[in-house]
Amino acid sequence: MPAYDPDNIFAKILRGEIPAHTVYEDDHTLAFMDVMPQGEGHTLVIPKAPARGLLDAEPESLAALIRSVQVVGRAVTAAFDAEGLTIFQYNEPAGGQTVFHLHVHIIPRREGVPLKRHEGGLADPALLAAQAERIRAALKG
Repeated sequence: MPAYDPDNIFAKILRGEIPAHTVYEDDHTLAFMDVMPQGEGHTLVIPKAPARGLLDAEPESLAALIRSVQVVGRAVTAAFDAEGLTIFQYNEPAGGQTVFHLHVHIIPRREGVPLKRHEGGLADPALLAAQAERIRAALKG
């Protein structure tokens, strides 16, 4: 397996070198809006510990990640009145991974509304900011 690259875009977000529309953060994870969303409210959750993918992550990091996915998933569901969630996690190019820092996609879903292509272009930053605010409000209850 190739080595973890500390200059990947998510590592730069963690270091504050690249801005992100953050919705949740704890000691072990960070959640923020996907800039190329496949649907309204598309959110990413990443571990703060370096890991290229699922297979090289420390078990403790994975446990923290899935706890945060559940917390954020509940908030995303509430914020967007979702009927369900799609959760994606890709590993390596053959598995569909394009950013080589472990991450989980959370996409709120409604019956009959298809996902957009992930390469569909960058979303309007103002829209992402508004969606992030909805999720943060849902997290507060």
